[in-house]
Amino acid sequence: MIDVDPALALGGLVVGFVVGLTGMGGGALMTPLLIFVFRVDPLVAVSSDIVASLFMKPAGAVVHLRRRTANLQLVGWLCVGSVPAAFGGVFLIRALPFGDSLDEALRLVLGVALLLAATMLVVRATIGMVQHQRALGEGPVRPTNAGVVVRPVPTVALGAVAGLLVGMTSVGSGSIVIVALLMLYPALKASNLVGTDLVQAVPLVAAAALGHLMYGDFSLDLTTSLLIGAVPGAWAGAHVSSRAPGGLIRRALAVLLLASGLKLLGAPLAVVLGAAAVALVGGNIAWVVIRNRLAHHPPRTPPTPDRASVSTTKDDTERP
Repeated sequence: MIDVDPALALGGLVVGFVVGLTGMGGGALMTPLLIFVFRVDPLVAVSSDIVASLFMKPAGAVVHLRRRTANLQLVGWLCVGSVPAAFGGVFLIRALPFGDSLDEALRLVLGVALLLAATMLVVRATIGMVQHQRALGEGPVRPTNAGVVVRPVPTVALGAVAGLLVGMTSVGSGSIVIVALLMLYPALKASNLVGTDLVQAVPLVAAAALGHLMYGDFSLDLTTSLLIGAVPGAWAGAHVSSRAPGGLIRRALAVLLLASGLKLLGAPLAVVLGAAAVALVGGNIAWVVIRNRLAHHPPRTPPTPDRASVSTTKDDTERP
């Protein structure tokens, strides 16, 4: 008989909503949550987290597929590199005597990358508010696929790196991909960024989950408890992210990246929560200041041509 833990289900609900909202945070939040809060063995936490993500990610991906906020061409090239690398990462972590040194190095690199990405998002959000003269940056999201020129080689390489990290540590399916996609394809809207990441994560996590089911330390009770909360949480978060203004999603991403980066760098939980609270309060104060400035300085509208110039232009265009 399966033993369901209500506290784990609640934790899964919160993490699932974050994953559906931002496309990241599954491994960066769930694995530390299991290890530091619920005192789960690290190997069991990694395996169970990845298997849970196999069912959690599709709940959010389906919403973005229906809303057409995922770039399927990007998804295909990412999976070319990520699927075999994720499956191989499980064998690599088992076969080679890495010890704790590699894991610490990976967490250090990922933590720095997340902090840099949070800074990029803040700068991009501020520029977007000024350029678009909107308090929410891009305005409401329209159900459309982002038209970007896909670069196959770096995209496949990105998928391979993310897949390897997921197979070895369960971290990276959203964190690494979100950061790198921001750098490779700055034209992607926030909703397209989240949708593309969630859809590509499904086959990526499936490959890693298969490896951990075969050779990992998977716990059925632990995974079931997580899924009870994570699946509806991811579904609800994806509905919010597929319709919410890009500025709101970007702010949520920035806070999440900051908290995840600090935690991966070894910051105490109190520091992580304090930094996230300061970012929320300081970010909202900055948003109010910029919003008030935009309200007092509305965008200039082009001057309306007078009748004489209109008639002259019309006459000129009608001449042979």
